[in-house]
Amino acid sequence: MKLVTYSEASGIARPGVLVGGSIVDVSSRFRSVLSIIHGGAEALNTAEDLLAAGGSRLSLEDARLLTPLPDPPRIFCVGLNYRDHAVESKMEIPKVPTIFLKLASALTGPNTAIELPSISSQPDYEAEFACVIGKGGSRIARDDWQEYAFGYTILNDVSARDVQLATTQWTLGKSFNTFAPLGPAIVTKDEIADPHALDVKLSIDGKVLQHSNTRELIFKLPDLIAYISSITPLQAGDIISTGTPAGVGLGRTPQRWLRAGETVTIEVSGLGTLTNPVVAGK
Repeated sequence: MKLVTYSEASGIARPGVLVGGSIVDVSSRFRSVLSIIHGGAEALNTAEDLLAAGGSRLSLEDARLLTPLPDPPRIFCVGLNYRDHAVESKMEIPKVPTIFLKLASALTGPNTAIELPSISSQPDYEAEFACVIGKGGSRIARDDWQEYAFGYTILNDVSARDVQLATTQWTLGKSFNTFAPLGPAIVTKDEIADPHALDVKLSIDGKVLQHSNTRELIFKLPDLIAYISSITPLQAGDIISTGTPAGVGLGRTPQRWLRAGETVTIEVSGLGTLTNPVVAGK
């Protein structure tokens, strides 16, 4: 099932299920996608019943897709989680996961603009595969990780490198407004046979700049879920964005920064395509 948040002309955000080129509205039973996540298997069964009953459908052309999960409790991000990216960043291969937070206020949806802040001259892109947590838990065993995964999505960890690297604390440099494009949908885990065998590709105006596979992750989902939950209990709706492969602007010679007027497209196998134009911000 592909869960989305969308709006019509009224501008009211509603939860829905993406089916082909249309959206099935499920707002008669659910307030939000987060409420579906909290409802677990029972909520997914209810959503399936709504689909089977032939609920109200809206063409994608008549809807605006928003970020599918606008209100996650937290966004955990993993730094340097592909060996080739650590090398290009001239940093050591981590022995434990490098975890930082990205503020939820940075979230934006598909086809909405990434706004480049005027105080940064080094805005960068990062294609990432992300996991959405389905139920809370602490000290989760590695072998039990699938019980806690709800589904998967795409995140662009947009980063102002000059702000990020001015200190050892990365959160603010990665949390400017619109610096967390997410979507287009949350794909439930039953649709993805192996989340550690997915192609990840980022292109700008059609030129491929990043291309790898989640099999290359240093710390995979069992490691990340076990590690984070050993320190702080995971909550339903938490996002874990697993890191980016080589090819970011910071690691290129010459370095290559995002520019207004460009369009960034990320594709992850089975999860769809996340596209965002780039504009000058304030």
